Amino acid sequence: MNKYNNHPKPDNRKDNVEKLQNMVQDTIENIEASHETMQFSSEKEKQNVKEKNKRREDAIQGMREEIKDEYRHQQQE
Repeated sequence: MNKYNNHPKPDNRKDNVEKLQNMVQDTIENIEASHETMQFSSEKEKQNVKEKNKRREDAIQGMREEIKDEYRHQQQE
């Protein structure tokens, strides 16, 4: 028998909405910062940044959907 009591931590979703909102804000700030630096970039670098920003925008959309789901879950508790 294991002398340590290794149990998974219980699922605590109370601050998920806040964490997700912070992640969205950070991602938006990253997009804005990339726009500022693109003026000093080569065409290839600009294309890479545009592609990365598209992925960021897709991620933001997914995080916003997750925020809605988490908020609904909290309202049911």
